Amino acid sequence: MSSRDKYESYVSPFCTRYASREMQRLFSADVKFSTWRKLWVALAESEKELGLNITDEQIQELREHIYDINYDVAEAREREVRHDVMAHIYAYGEQCPKAKPIIHLGATSCYVGDNTDIIIMREALGRVRALLVSVMRALCDFAEKYKDLPTLAYTHFQPAQPTTVGKRATLWLQDLEFDLDAADHAARNLKLLGCRGATGTAASFRELFDGDIEKARALDKKIAEKMGFDGVYDVSGQTYPRKVDSMVMNVLSGIAQSAFKFSNDIRLLSHLKEVDEPFEEKQVGSSAMAYKRNPMRSERIAALSRYVIANSLNPALTASSQWFERTLDDSANKRISIPEAFLAVDAILGLYKSVISGLTVYPNMIKRHLEEELPFIATENILMYCVKKGGDRQALHEAIREHAVEAGKAIKAEGKKNDLIERIAADSRFGLTESELAELLEPEKYIGFAREQTEEYVAKIRTKLAGYNLPEVNTEVTV
Repeated sequence: MSSRDKYESYVSPFCTRYASREMQRLFSADVKFSTWRKLWVALAESEKELGLNITDEQIQELREHIYDINYDVAEAREREVRHDVMAHIYAYGEQCPKAKPIIHLGATSCYVGDNTDIIIMREALGRVRALLVSVMRALCDFAEKYKDLPTLAYTHFQPAQPTTVGKRATLWLQDLEFDLDAADHAARNLKLLGCRGATGTAASFRELFDGDIEKARALDKKIAEKMGFDGVYDVSGQTYPRKVDSMVMNVLSGIAQSAFKFSNDIRLLSHLKEVDEPFEEKQVGSSAMAYKRNPMRSERIAALSRYVIANSLNPALTASSQWFERTLDDSANKRISIPEAFLAVDAILGLYKSVISGLTVYPNMIKRHLEEELPFIATENILMYCVKKGGDRQALHEAIREHAVEAGKAIKAEGKKNDLIERIAADSRFGLTESELAELLEPEKYIGFAREQTEEYVAKIRTKLAGYNLPEVNTEVTV
């Protein structure tokens, strides 16, 4: 290969820009084909244990060549036979001449292909779960840090009753809790296909075991145990149910939905100048506008999340269109859609962690926006306070309406500052002193139980996450 060859072919951005080396490795050829070989070893071991004429020497030979895969032989053979499993059986047999006669005995292609897909998906879900836990812990820290900071809340992206910055973060956190529960459920319920033969009836094993159904059942159980699974699907055709892929993809789509929502909120808050996502010392925001600090990471989260959500249709369509015991129109689609969904979610969660961990919050700008709208928000409290002092509720309501309309008109039509409070202070119908108005305008009076809700929810999530004994994951963002 020349130095320029790599620039003349398409290379997935998931491998060059987005996904971690760890997730890329899980979907690599080495992991795939070494897992095929592990499954062939498990099959041979189990068949020997159930009385078939397979020797320890043959099994040892198979074990010795699990990882030194002779790809050149397999690739040359596949060009001849146009069948990847048969090509790798041939290549394995070249390295294991003593075991060659018993490799893949009684099995069909889906024995290695489908079981490997399940094994890799479970490992990939393990990384996704670890990433979720890492992001959720960072969100807990953020929510706790800003649980007391009042901020203007929005409904319809119109100013509404205040909340706190920390309370808003609990909404992002709760979305991820739902996703973690879904990922746990999916990982916990994944099973192997086992070894069921061409149409799922285990007919070939009925022949091998002289009609002994208990040995056929035991074969599935032994293989599952050797591969670290509790069991196999109760019934199958030649493949495991393709709804499994759809259910796993729904988990990934759910994570993408949560991350997309978070990234949109961050982008809007960046526009309001209330937060900035991490921005490196020499980072460039725009080739034309040197002053720009675009929320690039959040935009990338949105872009990749949109891809995952759209991609979730692939396994759904595949599951719905399978014919009887199997058809092969799943294979090409499945090779692309499942790995790319995991690679994208890996990138999304790494970006999510970097944004929330490095987010800069600007309390003064948050305070400014809140103070601009607080006079309108405070009118209900002002009304109730004045009624308690003996005022006429209906007359005061009309007075507030009149002042609010005029103040709003001056803000929008003339660009003036909000002078609603000054108008109310100057109106003798309210009879309010400056100190009374100042007290009525304290932002903390309008955030309800935001602090308490944040404390309670974060404590609950910290307790929940403490039960996860998952390895630390690398979430470093590359390009």
